[in-house]
Amino acid sequence: MSAHSQTLLLFGGVGTILIVASLIAWWLARRHPPGVPSPVIENLTQRIKAWWIMVAVLALAFAVGRNAVIALFAFASFAALREFATLLPTRRGDHWALAALFFIVLPAQYILIFSNWYGLYSIFIPVYAFLFLPIVAALRGDTSHFMERIADVQWAGMIAIFCVSHVPALLTLNIPGYEGRNLLLIAFLVFVVQISDVLQYVWGKLFGEHKIAPRLSPSKTVEGFIGGVVSATAIGAGLWWITPFSPLQAGAMALVVTLMGFMGGLVMSAVKRDRGVKDWGQMIEGHGGMLDRLDSVIFAAPIFFHLTRYFFAVPG
Repeated sequence: MSAHSQTLLLFGGVGTILIVASLIAWWLARRHPPGVPSPVIENLTQRIKAWWIMVAVLALAFAVGRNAVIALFAFASFAALREFATLLPTRRGDHWALAALFFIVLPAQYILIFSNWYGLYSIFIPVYAFLFLPIVAALRGDTSHFMERIADVQWAGMIAIFCVSHVPALLTLNIPGYEGRNLLLIAFLVFVVQISDVLQYVWGKLFGEHKIAPRLSPSKTVEGFIGGVVSATAIGAGLWWITPFSPLQAGAMALVVTLMGFMGGLVMSAVKRDRGVKDWGQMIEGHGGMLDRLDSVIFAAPIFFHLTRYFFAVPG
């Protein structure tokens, strides 16, 4: 099966699932007494609408090709960085460092990915940007809480730019026998991580009783976590045909990214609780901001990228 046929089949399957989910949400809303609010049904409906939008945007980028996908995630990094920066307790002395993140570090990282320069984009932010940003901030002469402030700025770059950029970085991998199909690796990563989030929510609503981290995320339960991870791992194994992996390898990769996605969600929830907010933003109705949708992918993407590169790709 060609890469084009596999892509059409994958998105067709996702579209079918969304149609079924939309019909279920409509049916539940029809059965619910009119005039009586139902937070669960409303939340489900908003999530499905948001999923339609996100899948449509990703499908459009896939249809245009490699450059559109890189541009899409560059925009995602910009939006995520903006959301992160709005919650930072910044001072005037941080403005130059933040401007450097937005207008130097972010475009440079994606230009390096566009150029397939692995040797530099893999270390550009954690080495060069991490050294450059404190210098820029120090030149402003504001030493009040300097270490905390620069750590916030560096963490923003790590989360919003470095980690997110590892999704389109999958396009740079040279995998023998998998030429021209790297877009499907992105689809595998994003779909498995996101379906894990959805299934954790569903299993949690159906059977959840024991909270995992009530102070971080009250909706996350042990039952939801186990059900979601196991289900998503099985789905990932079933999607082996769009990857360079065997069914067992695809299941193992799916398990790793779902676990990392769950941990990423907890970490980002901890940051939100520290800042006293429920959502990172309001970009997507029913789903909060860009970081609310990317929190799981953020932690999963670098691990998935490096595992794939180390075990399946030809170094280049």
